[in-house]
Amino acid sequence: MSRFDELVPEHVRALSAYVPGKPVRAAERESGVRCVKLASNENPFGPSPLAVEAMARAAAGSNFYPDNDNLELRLRLAQRAGLAPENVLVTPGSTGFLDIIARTLLRPGLKAVTSERTFIVYAMVVRAAGGTLVQAPMRGHGFDLDAIARSIDSHTRVVFLANPNNPTGTMFDAAAMDAFLERVPAHVLVVLDEAYSDFADDYAARHRRRWSRSLEYVREGRQIVVLRTFSKAHGLAGARVGYGYAPEQVVQHFARVRPAFAVSNVSEAAAVAALEDAEHVRRAVENNVAGVAWLEPRLRELGLQPAPTSANFIYFEVPGPGAAMAKRIQEAGVIVRPLTAWGAPNALRVTVGTPEQNQQFLAALKKALERVPA
Repeated sequence: MSRFDELVPEHVRALSAYVPGKPVRAAERESGVRCVKLASNENPFGPSPLAVEAMARAAAGSNFYPDNDNLELRLRLAQRAGLAPENVLVTPGSTGFLDIIARTLLRPGLKAVTSERTFIVYAMVVRAAGGTLVQAPMRGHGFDLDAIARSIDSHTRVVFLANPNNPTGTMFDAAAMDAFLERVPAHVLVVLDEAYSDFADDYAARHRRRWSRSLEYVREGRQIVVLRTFSKAHGLAGARVGYGYAPEQVVQHFARVRPAFAVSNVSEAAAVAALEDAEHVRRAVENNVAGVAWLEPRLRELGLQPAPTSANFIYFEVPGPGAAMAKRIQEAGVIVRPLTAWGAPNALRVTVGTPEQNQQFLAALKKALERVPA
């Protein structure tokens, strides 16, 4: 161990780096074929043209620091949610908000609770802050809220709930959340991560379900943070704009921890413009509905069992190691996500793409399955 290593706390030395979905260029260099990326739940149609135009205009002012308070975007988000601007905090992606939550509330000896097989960044931010992560077992492919509630103790400060869950795509409904909140003690903050809310809203409406009352909880002043992002349905993953709704007192504490000028003027302009293009979001959501309806039965025809999804991706298990299957699929021109790091070594996650991309994925999957050893 070098002298510098000795200066780094043990809990930081033990961290694993986040491994993102493989970039297209890297995959093409590896496989020697043209690839499409269906690994990171991105919008296959890209950002709204209104957002692209707004970014181009804002770029001319890049010699100035951005608005540290992101006031214009916060005003728009608050208005849409029926809340005050003081209930909104804008961060560099929802992952930036997760890091702020962990650094604010956790330290060695304190805990966060979540489920197994959920968003991998929860574990990373908790451990980086020196906290301990407790992962309750799943019920099937979904959250077991009873098990999560039983895992809370006097040292717990945060509960992370992804709804819909990444990577399984499953959802719990508003009634289940109501019952769960009644069991959460006052010393715990509940983080309700709704990154896929646009897709979940549509799914719930089509199935006549009430999936979330999250904004009502904020209006009631409950000890909760609701996370959203522009990375999914709005197609701004590269701009890194996330946000959260919470009671004003909660937002005030997190705002002190947030780095200065965290969201650029170009990114904020893109997000403000994206809010005005409801048609772009509608197109992404409707494409997703059609893509899921097309893909799920075809996966079943191949003998696979996709988990029911209310997001823009599908989780399924394959024969043999998922990493090996993902490599074979990539060699046929499609990048998907193996889920070994999530504790699901035989599972893959595929983003729902355009109809042409979905067809390309299915052809690549069939070819990969043919190569599975008997």
